[in-house]
Amino acid sequence: MAEVQSPITRQITKENRDIGASSVDIHLEDVEDCLIYDRHGLSFPFKNLYQDRKSVIIFVRNFLCYSCKEYVEDLSKIPREALQDSGTSLVVIGQSAHHHIEPFCSLTGYPHEIFVDPERCIYQKLGMKREEKFSNSAHPSPHVKSGIFMGQMKSIWRAMTSPAFDFQGDLHQQGGAIIAGPGSQVHFSHFDMNRLDHMPINWLLQLAGVQQTLDFSNKPKIIHV
Repeated sequence: MAEVQSPITRQITKENRDIGASSVDIHLEDVEDCLIYDRHGLSFPFKNLYQDRKSVIIFVRNFLCYSCKEYVEDLSKIPREALQDSGTSLVVIGQSAHHHIEPFCSLTGYPHEIFVDPERCIYQKLGMKREEKFSNSAHPSPHVKSGIFMGQMKSIWRAMTSPAFDFQGDLHQQGGAIIAGPGSQVHFSHFDMNRLDHMPINWLLQLAGVQQTLDFSNKPKIIHV
């Protein structure tokens, strides 16, 4: 009998680093006037997200990406009250057309701010990766529950059954995370090397000053009565 293999849910590259160490040096002045779009197609400058507040800004690969979907599903578990108490906003940015925002939020249950950069202006000017880098150095991802094969099958099925058949963004584009503001101050930045290289959410919350740690494990909970 063939040996049953566990699903691959590990980040493909994640070099050892201190939690507070910024992995990339960026200048928000280069992208502050890039336009982003809300779910209604209304546009405004990127700088509006962090000019007068501190924001955790997550750039996802594309809305069909299974690992991005599962990551955003975990982002949806962050209570609004925890963000408000720390004076922090949470924002997701995708690279699809704006009409994909509403279905993606319905699919993931994501209740916080979300916009798109369909021209990938911010992605490109900040220098986010366009190809995946593979290595054996990795840590388990607490946010990706699907194996690669099954996850890709789910993404393809969603593309085929969506009202407009498209891949909702450049399939080679990688994402990242930024903590910025108020003003153009960057507190932390990370560019993903691959589809599983998302920053752990609790790390981001800690770096942003959010005083709450969440359990994102997929293990059954024991309820004591």
